[in-house]
Amino acid sequence: MKPIVSFDVDMTLLDHKDWTIPDSAMEAIERLRDRYTIVIATGRDMDSIFSTAIRDQVRPDAIIHLNGTKVTVGETIIYEHTFDKVLLKEVLKYAETTPYSVGTTVGDFDYYTHPENIKARDIELWGECGRRFAEPYKLLDLEVRTMAYMGDEKGAKAMEEQFPEIHVHMFADKKGADVVERKASKAVGLVRLCEYFKIPLSETIAFGDSMNDYDIIKAAGKGIAMGNAMEELKRAADYVTDPIDKDGIKNACLHLGLIR
Repeated sequence: MKPIVSFDVDMTLLDHKDWTIPDSAMEAIERLRDRYTIVIATGRDMDSIFSTAIRDQVRPDAIIHLNGTKVTVGETIIYEHTFDKVLLKEVLKYAETTPYSVGTTVGDFDYYTHPENIKARDIELWGECGRRFAEPYKLLDLEVRTMAYMGDEKGAKAMEEQFPEIHVHMFADKKGADVVERKASKAVGLVRLCEYFKIPLSETIAFGDSMNDYDIIKAAGKGIAMGNAMEELKRAADYVTDPIDKDGIKNACLHLGLIR
């Protein structure tokens, strides 16, 4: 079987400065496609309305969604994990006692503690907030795979200390994080794909930029940190390429001899 090359989405494939995938990155992916299995490994649900355009542009062979809590090959789900309900309730109760927001989007609604933080962030980024907020405890009646945290590193570390069962992986901008149970990760998703495609983990390459990429960068045969990645991730990587807006993906593929 073909080796796997996996890509994080935000600030690895998708440049937040203009919300597009650089042409050089798409060129590299197209040149990789014949000889490699193309995988997206992300904190997003790539089947959601917010991400399907990116999914359809990249046309991956497989996807590690939501930090490994959902893994698909084509349209087939090969693995799913949902957040423990007791733990979920305790995390929400804790978040209510802090100034930080914790929650997620399910369908057409956003379920967050302190939704005013989410609204302010949206307005900062896009000039408006079109979300439909609902009571966060309704998440206990829904299938939740992973959540998001909006706050600083201090709050994220405090939450991890309070709940050793979860990871709170900071985004590269250090203004938010993914909240995921420790039993799930992008690395575990990659292992599941290796088992599915019957290839060794050593035959994998992973690109990323933030701390939810740490485990997969360490686990992959070669872990590649973007030039705009967090410093801790760069230290964990086998190779640090150029930033996303300086042809980082294409240059790494050329450097490693994946494309010519």
